[in-house]
Amino acid sequence: MNSKLKNDATDFLFDAILALESKEECYRFFEDLCTSAELKALSQRLVVAKMLTEKKVYTEIVRETGASTATISRVKRSLFDNDTYGYSLVLDKLNGK
Repeated sequence: MNSKLKNDATDFLFDAILALESKEECYRFFEDLCTSAELKALSQRLVVAKMLTEKKVYTEIVRETGASTATISRVKRSLFDNDTYGYSLVLDKLNGK
């Protein structure tokens, strides 16, 4: 875990997210919390991570998501070269593992 991120405000944000109980509640909260561009960027990164785990190539990911190659590279580094395994953790949970 990145100790630079850990603080009371971030803990409060994560507690708020964990308190949400439905997609509708998520939509309502994140619409207030983020701009539409920020939310689209977050969503795009998660889709890119999913596609990378499915062994999709950059050209296919760019075509399907509109993500830049820089974004894909950043997600790839986080996915495969980072010791936090955050993307893998979430994708495994979504896949029922």
